[in-house]
Amino acid sequence: MQKHFRKEVRYGILFAMPAILGFIIFIIGPMIFSLVLSFANYTGFSRPSFIGFGNYKDLFITDIFFKNSLKVTFNYVLLSIPMNIIAAFLIAYMLSQDIWGRSGFRLVYYVPTVVPLVATSIVWKWLLDPTFGVVNYFRSLVGLAPSRFLFDEKTVLISMAVMGIWNIGALMLIFLAGFQGVPKQLYEATEVDGGSGIHKFFYVTIPMMTPTIFFNLVIGCINGFQVFTQAYIITGGGPNDRSNFLVLLLFKEAFQNAKMGKASAIAWLIFIIVLVLTVINFRVSKNWVYYEDEGNNK
Repeated sequence: MQKHFRKEVRYGILFAMPAILGFIIFIIGPMIFSLVLSFANYTGFSRPSFIGFGNYKDLFITDIFFKNSLKVTFNYVLLSIPMNIIAAFLIAYMLSQDIWGRSGFRLVYYVPTVVPLVATSIVWKWLLDPTFGVVNYFRSLVGLAPSRFLFDEKTVLISMAVMGIWNIGALMLIFLAGFQGVPKQLYEATEVDGGSGIHKFFYVTIPMMTPTIFFNLVIGCINGFQVFTQAYIITGGGPNDRSNFLVLLLFKEAFQNAKMGKASAIAWLIFIIVLVLTVINFRVSKNWVYYEDEGNNK
């Protein structure tokens, strides 16, 4: 019996080896290499020279672009996450009801998620173009002055956050799955107690959906700090660096300025920021996330 068990373990490890090797070679290996490079001066062509915390000191003390990118990225995250979660939650709530054409509406809202982000960014750039964009055309029909949207310092982050609602299909799908898990007997008990639809929504639906909301919040924070394609395709970080996100700055430092060591330091700082925010979210979640199986807030 023990010999048969050991044979199964060996075969299990053998079949899992491609995934294990891929994880080590393509994820763990590059991570360790980038961590080493973050403490070195490296252009990608010369031999790395160790400079200790020089890259990190440069970023926090002398590099005004990094400080600006940090502020821009945080502002974008604070803008986009509430908008995306609220929009996805409300759409999923409506599509969880017994309405005509529900499957078709679900498909319509999810399809934009599978469209390449590069193509989506180009389309939005055309739509919001200050000269010949469709949105400004319709604004002119109602007597409104044209807006520069993505090409104005004051509106570029708001415009990008609104653009993000186009890709909430994945969040909506997760919320839909969450709605399927809300016990029907709780709604029935609310009706017996004389509760209305509003009471059901605020005292049953939202509390029971807090684990799903929390999951989407954590995922939203992670994705928010990785925004790159929209800014790279549409604005290039402008106007006046108001959309120069951290990942875009990383790209510029690595592939335009040939500062691989500094870019690696930025990558690890992004990792640390996301890690800290995730830990904070988990700590704070104990005060507002409700898990039915434990009978109290966790």
